[in-house]
Amino acid sequence: IKKNIATIQFSHPASNSLPIDILKKLANAFDLISKNTIVTVIIVKSKGENTFCAGASFDELVALKNFEQATVFFQGFANVLNAMRSCRQLIIGRAQGKTVGGGVGLLAACDYVFAHTSAAIKLSELSIGIGPFVIAPAVERKIGLAAFSELSIAASEWKSAAWAHQKGLYAKVLENVDHLDDEIVMFTEKLAAYNPEALLNMKKLLWNHTDHWETLLLENAKISGKLALSDFTKTALAAFKK
Repeated sequence: IKKNIATIQFSHPASNSLPIDILKKLANAFDLISKNTIVTVIIVKSKGENTFCAGASFDELVALKNFEQATVFFQGFANVLNAMRSCRQLIIGRAQGKTVGGGVGLLAACDYVFAHTSAAIKLSELSIGIGPFVIAPAVERKIGLAAFSELSIAASEWKSAAWAHQKGLYAKVLENVDHLDDEIVMFTEKLAAYNPEALLNMKKLLWNHTDHWETLLLENAKISGKLALSDFTKTALAAFKK
C-alpha cells in the first residue's frame, strides 16, 4: 500500500495460471483491503511480460475426481469475482500480455483496465467441453451479450487487444510496457486524490443490480463442475496434455 493505493500481484510458473490456492489468496486480499479505509484504489497485476493470466490451472483441472471437488474448484473463481464486485475500492487492471478463460473474467471484474497491444484474449472453455459459465456475468456485463457470444463460441480464436478495447474490456491500450506502467501510476495517483466518498459511491453505482451474483456465480460453478467430469472433457484434456 502506497499513497492510498494498494497493489495486488499474483504469479505462477505456468503462465500465471490460477490454482485454487491463488484464487483463495486473491479473494482474501480483496476482502481484506476492502476493510482498509486508507486505501481508495487497487491495482491488479501479474508478474512477467508475455502473459497476464492463463486462466484455470490445467493440472488441477485434470486432477478433478468428483463433483464436490470440481464445484469447489470453480467456486474459487466465483469467490474472487464476488470479492472484486463487493470491494469498496475501484479496481484498476494491468494486462501486459495474453489472457485466457478465468483471467478474462478477472479483467472484466476490474473497473478500469490498461492493456498492452499484445494483450489478446480468448475464452477456450467450449473447446475442452466446459464453458465460461462462472465468469459469464462479469464478461457480459463489461462487453455486452453479442461480444461475449462471439468470444465464447469462437473458442479457438484469439481476439486482439484492439478488439477488447473496442468492446469495452480495455479502457486504454498502449504499445510500450514502460509507458503502460507510467500511465497507471499517473492515473491511480490522480484517482486516489479524489473525494473517497465519491469514489465509494461510484463503485456502488457501477456494480448496481449485481447482488444476486452471490448465489448466481456459485450455481454456475456447479454447471462447470459437472461438465469438467464428463467423458468429453476428460478426453479433450488428455489429448491437450499429450
